Amino acid sequence: MANVLVSGGAGFIGSHLCQSLVEKGHTVICVDNLLTGSKRNIEGLMDNKKFEFVELDITGEITKLRSYEINYLYHLASPASPVQYQKYPLETLRVNAAGTERMLELAKEYGAKFLFTSTSEVYGDPKEHPQRESYWGNVNSFGPRSCYDEAKRFGEALTYTFLNLHDVDARIVRIFNTFGPNMEQDDGRVISTFVMQAISDKPITVHGDGTQTRSFCYVSDMVAGIISAMESAETRGQVINLGNPDERTVMDIAQLIKKMGQSQSDIIHSERPVDDPARRQPDITKAKKLLGWEPKITLEDGLKFTISYFRETLNSIRQMAD
Repeated sequence: MANVLVSGGAGFIGSHLCQSLVEKGHTVICVDNLLTGSKRNIEGLMDNKKFEFVELDITGEITKLRSYEINYLYHLASPASPVQYQKYPLETLRVNAAGTERMLELAKEYGAKFLFTSTSEVYGDPKEHPQRESYWGNVNSFGPRSCYDEAKRFGEALTYTFLNLHDVDARIVRIFNTFGPNMEQDDGRVISTFVMQAISDKPITVHGDGTQTRSFCYVSDMVAGIISAMESAETRGQVINLGNPDERTVMDIAQLIKKMGQSQSDIIHSERPVDDPARRQPDITKAKKLLGWEPKITLEDGLKFTISYFRETLNSIRQMAD
């Protein structure tokens, strides 16, 4: 078993990754500054001897992390939803630049395998469909989403440089839309927003006419893909799309969540955000070939778990208010 460092380990995907790694028998050092992550996501791990939480901003001094022998380093730290990265644009830029460089230096120092979690947002509003890893993207470098899109592209460039200049054993995964428990209810993502609106019987707000598409991957499938990308012997120097190619329109998703949530909500329309991608679907041919990976959980099954999670969260909030 290995010593594993997960930056951003108290976040949505990071917390599920920590849980899975501990279950596999690894010793996990979870690093998070709790800007957008939450101790609530990892509270079930806090008493586990295989798990340690370190509250730390990786864009600053990381001497504390040099006391660990690290075999694998998963770098997930970053605000990741539009609400989060537009609230913290400078922090988003820093963690994907200075933070990524520090994590790569740490991987170099320990000879650790390194994985950078990039994003489908590096493709921007794509002119190629579905999106393959070879596509360079159509990204606005001067707009409300650029703090995230360009930060991730810069993080990819840093990873490439350390791979080729310092021989760091690095790989990149580009994460497409992911959903499931531990999402923040107000993070602005499509699934969390629609579910919370539906179970609260508030209007479900669809941006534009709803014909734009997304492809949603359940979080357990995503975590399995991330771990496989790290542990596979074939992924050094590779960029790999991870996501579910099941493409749906945003309007279809709104109607499905309304039905599954047994909601009385009306579906209303609002102005579409600047640079909102018109279509988003991963080509996962490479993941299938290199990792033998593809999603197993359907959108419908994943929504059952997610709606149940948000109902429990909402009930807890109401009980605390009472």
